[in-house]
Amino acid sequence: MLPAGYMAKKVYQRTDWLKSPTVVDIFSISGCVSENFADYIPFWKHNGYWLFDSPGIIANVAKEHNISLEAASLFYYEVYPEQFDGEHWKGFTPERSFPTNVIQPSHKHLEGFDVASFYMGTSPECSPLSCNSFAENLKTNSHCLFDFFDEAKAHLNAGAFKNAEPGPYRIFAVYSVDWP
Repeated sequence: MLPAGYMAKKVYQRTDWLKSPTVVDIFSISGCVSENFADYIPFWKHNGYWLFDSPGIIANVAKEHNISLEAASLFYYEVYPEQFDGEHWKGFTPERSFPTNVIQPSHKHLEGFDVASFYMGTSPECSPLSCNSFAENLKTNSHCLFDFFDEAKAHLNAGAFKNAEPGPYRIFAVYSVDWP
């Protein structure tokens, strides 16, 4: 797993449309359910993984644009260096036109593993476990994530995400971290 960056998100509780009794809240990397702190891409402060290199950069963007982070949770992500196109695993790299110098957190708590679509090849688009309600049929933890990397990869290899969003798909380790 490679350091990918940080995102501040408003974490939402499971809603009625997601019929998974184990899910309490949504920690997905995509912003479909638990929204990112802002429509951040037009600020052009993200790295090549379309995340942020440090919590300080997020705080500066929020301050510059008068965005409250009061209700935002902070997450740190690591990414598996290959993506799955539905048939094969192929390597990928961060967008080279954006510097990527992720400062790893001194303390992090692994919450689980998410699978996200990258049809456009830029930012995380959809997390089928939550966005497409796949958590109803695939075992997830209380945060709508797989507990283990091997589970995420095995489900991709077995075609479990075949009728979800267009791929390719990437696997992310999702960590909760404290604000500095």
